[in-house]
Amino acid sequence: MTPHLEAYLMLSAALFAVGFLGVLIRRNTLVIYMCLELMLVAATLALVAFSRFNGTEDGDVFVFFILTVAAAEVAVGLAIIVALFRARQTVQVDELNSLKH
Repeated sequence: MTPHLEAYLMLSAALFAVGFLGVLIRRNTLVIYMCLELMLVAATLALVAFSRFNGTEDGDVFVFFILTVAAAEVAVGLAIIVALFRARQTVQVDELNSLKH
């Protein structure tokens, strides 16, 4: 017995909601970044679910591109967070609200 499209979409919506709430509630830049990645994974899951439901492989091809871009995004994002930590000695969003040092 295979899960239906609705089950995958409910899981995707739940993952997206958890990520969205994490972005709104948390104040640590690393946690916010992980929540953004969770939202990206949720959208990717929905894309694959729709692709399987329609019987095409188009969604699977897009997932490879999404994962490639996500890997580059992780490298750049973590580099920015490390640079902010080195400059300010904190990763709390409340303390990073000013552009001047």
